[in-house]
Formats: sequence, structure tokens, C-alpha cells
Amino acid sequence: MSRWTQLTGGKHGKVYAARFEALARTGEDVHGEARFCAALAPAGARVLDAGCGTGRVMIRLAELGYDCVGVDLDASMLAVAREQAPHLPWFQADLAEFEPARLGIPGDFDLVVAAGNIFPLLAPGTEAAVVARLSAALRPDGLLVAGFGLDEAHLPVPPGLTLREYDDCCAAAGLALVDRFATWDADPYDGGGYAVSVHRR
Repeated sequence: MSRWTQLTGGKHGKVYAARFEALARTGEDVHGEARFCAALAPAGARVLDAGCGTGRVMIRLAELGYDCVGVDLDASMLAVAREQAPHLPWFQADLAEFEPARLGIPGDFDLVVAAGNIFPLLAPGTEAAVVARLSAALRPDGLLVAGFGLDEAHLPVPPGLTLREYDDCCAAAGLALVDRFATWDADPYDGGGYAVSVHRR
């Protein structure tokens, strides 16, 4: 069982969506992840939103002209995504077993994005398998972008995965670190409690 399921019981979709809707109403920028990804790949590129949740990032990328696919294990989150954007392709699947062909979709994505603390909230011990699956879904020279917390201030669960461990998983999956930032606004990483990492296949 994933740490996310243990935390939420798989019934958190509407609550999660409402939190970001409230932030947006206050004028808060809720599209930093999509903007970051758009700076890495041109419009029209194929993007996999791995752990897409309620679809906030993917819906924005689709609005910007990207060819997007969303995958998540949480049915309650996907229900919100499908309600908000029924025209987009949403799939329920475990990222540790993700194979595009089994879902009837092509691989060879230009970019895979894992936002929203996806890696720290996986089932413990599956991190390497998930990185390997996502790497395999990339075209040669494609990018894996992941942003996640590293300390208690940036996580809803006790910290687990370190950056070194994540980099080791990426290296084992044939991915090389391109750059690392402290935020989705591309602020330089200074060793803090949140990191956005860009790896290339």
C-alpha cells in the first residue's frame, strides 16, 4: 500500500481539489509546475503526468498545447480530473507496474512529470521500480522532472527518500541529472527541504 493511500484512504480527491481552488481564488499561482515543464519542451510535445491526481498540472499543460496523458492510482483523484476535463486521457494504474502498451497508448514521451510529492508517497521500496518504468516510457533524450519534499516541513509523512537515493534510482534506470532547483520557479537549489530534479534519458 502506498503512503498516500495510508494517509488519505483513497478518498481525498474533492478535498485536494478544493484546497487548490481556494488558493487560486486568493490569487495564488497554482500553475508553477506546468510553466516549468513548458520551459523544457515545446508545445505539442507528448507529456506523461505520472501521479496526475486531480489533473491540475496536466489540464494546464493541455491548455498550453501539449499532448498529455495522466496516470494515477487514486480513483477519487481521477474522478475529479475526469469531471474537470473529460476530453483528456486519464488512466488508473500503479506507477510501479506502468506500461503504456497495456493501457493502449504509445510510449516515447518527450517529458514525464511527477509533481506533488509523488516519490515520497509511493509504497516503500517501489521507488526504483517506478523510476525504471517512467524512464522506459521516455523517448531517447526525453526528460523526467520530479519535485518532492525532503523534510517534515515539506511532506505530509515522515521523510524517506533522499536526493542521493533518488539519483541512484535514476542512474540505474539510465537517467542522468541535468539540473536541480529549489522550486518550480527554477530558483537555484541550495540544499533545502524541497527539490525539483530534471534527469535526461
